[in-house]
Amino acid sequence: MNIVLIGFMGSGKSVVGHKLASELGLTYIDTDQLIEEAAGLSISDIFAQKGEAVFRELETETIKQLQGTDGHVLATGGGMVLRQENVKMLKDLGPLVMLWAEPEMIYQRVKQEKHRPLLEVADPQAEIKRILDKRTPVYNRVADYKVDTTKLSVNECVEGIIKWLKSR
Repeated sequence: MNIVLIGFMGSGKSVVGHKLASELGLTYIDTDQLIEEAAGLSISDIFAQKGEAVFRELETETIKQLQGTDGHVLATGGGMVLRQENVKMLKDLGPLVMLWAEPEMIYQRVKQEKHRPLLEVADPQAEIKRILDKRTPVYNRVADYKVDTTKLSVNECVEGIIKWLKSR
């Protein structure tokens, strides 16, 4: 079994993913980390040097390489589900659990981080809202289960996901 975490940056995919993997005895995999290792560049550098289109291709290649694997909690990049091809492959890997948070909470969580290329703009809060407004309908459409992490602790998020998994 795999569990695939989807959602916008700052929604909690990494922290929830690590804890969920630990609780379920699964291996945690961050697709952005796999991309960085394969490219030999940080995500920011991939965006800066090669562009977003190349990064999206690398995301697709990474998911292709994970096909047929088992026993993982996968944390995906925020834009991973924007390509229908990726959605199909992710669903082949396991259920898609969407983590979501209010735009202000996302900003509070990510404002100190320097490796967020989509936020290297004059008004990051407005950019978060703009991108989230665009992506949330996609997340909602493809998700098998949804967790609003805005006011929940990591443990509460994990408990909710485990309860849902057991009820399936």
